[in-house]
Amino acid sequence: MHGYSDKQLEDLGDAILAYSADRLKLEPVPLDGPRTLAELDAKAGQTITSDGIGGLAALKLFEEDLAPACISTDHPRYLSFIPCAPTEASAMFDLVVGASSIYGGSWLEGAGAVYAENQALRWIADLVGLPPEAGGVFVPGGTIGNLSALVAARHTARMDAAQQGRTGAGGRPWRVAATHGAHSSIQSACDVMDAELVGVEVNADGRLTGEALRAQLVEHGPETFFAVVATAGTTNFGIVDDLASVSAVCREFGIWFHVDGAYGGAGLAAPSVRHLYEGIEHCDSFIVDPHKWLFAPFDCCALLYRRPALARAAHTQHASYLDVLTAAPDWNPTDYSVGLTRRARGLPFWFSLATHGTDAYRDAVERTLEVTRFAAQEIGRRDYVEVVREPDLSVVVLRRIGWTAAQYQEWSDRLLAEEFAFVVPTSHLGETLTRFAIVNPRTSEEDIAAILDTMA
Repeated sequence: MHGYSDKQLEDLGDAILAYSADRLKLEPVPLDGPRTLAELDAKAGQTITSDGIGGLAALKLFEEDLAPACISTDHPRYLSFIPCAPTEASAMFDLVVGASSIYGGSWLEGAGAVYAENQALRWIADLVGLPPEAGGVFVPGGTIGNLSALVAARHTARMDAAQQGRTGAGGRPWRVAATHGAHSSIQSACDVMDAELVGVEVNADGRLTGEALRAQLVEHGPETFFAVVATAGTTNFGIVDDLASVSAVCREFGIWFHVDGAYGGAGLAAPSVRHLYEGIEHCDSFIVDPHKWLFAPFDCCALLYRRPALARAAHTQHASYLDVLTAAPDWNPTDYSVGLTRRARGLPFWFSLATHGTDAYRDAVERTLEVTRFAAQEIGRRDYVEVVREPDLSVVVLRRIGWTAAQYQEWSDRLLAEEFAFVVPTSHLGETLTRFAIVNPRTSEEDIAAILDTMA
């Protein structure tokens, strides 16, 4: 900007690159932790001023006061929620994407970026078993991915109803079927779309089945549904629904079959659990977040469609200044999701895939599953904890026998205050529990054993 000399810009660039390089090389990674507003007011104070504090001062303030007030999601003992553990290659390339001023919404403006992103999407599509014509887009996260898929599903269902001459209540389908264990973003998407979410009970193993789904569809009228959402790896337990039977029912009634694999979809890369996903190849749309278990930086969700033309019909925005784009036959990523302006957010994931190769990704996912199985076995060897449900994927939910909700919270708070680990309580059927979400290949058996030791 005006008033910033070439020398100042060069010095700031060197400092930022040095900070980034040092952060990527940190071993061990600091866990850090939150600070109160009062503490940050005292440490950082007012950072935005009329004259500016200068880039080097702002960077120093971030390094010394702000960054330590953020928990490092790539710490090997960050096992809460679903962590993010990007490869060094993907994190470094995120800098390149930010510095390159690439608009990733159209082929005209970002052909090279879109070409690369589409290759990364194709690898995922092949894991799912989607046909060659399948395609999609990288969106910010699972919430936008699920919403975009459901928008395409509803548009398709309503177009089909109109072509068949159906009018009245059944002419404009308004319902979505999913389990109560489906991600909260499904309810959020239905709220945004003014659609009704119909809950389907799971079986004794916690899975959505075709039998239960069929009963609900028949009870409410299958013509009133525009989509069924199955989950490939629930957030709380990592459960994969019975995709084969669910997909069969969707095909029977001609209802759009969407699979939310935001967390668990990455397991498709691991031969040891691939059998759990039987039937996923029939999905009409699918999401997976590479920033969860495929080692990409935030924010990166891969959204794929079996028939992209249906999504394009639902999502393409029309305006006179966009005619040059919409009239062209090119692949424009913004035609396949909610939103127009987009960062080329799939490039760091593409760069890491291109750098390391897909075998390395397979091995890294398998490594986290290996540590998960160790965790379940180690819990079984200790008399003061027990596994609540044997893991499907890389989430282990456990019970500390005899603890109250307050004791779980006190334990969790202590681990974070000591910067030892970040493991928060969860709940299931009214009971407070805790869970390990293991998606970082650097999480070791020793890390798991050390955390369990603190519960003795």
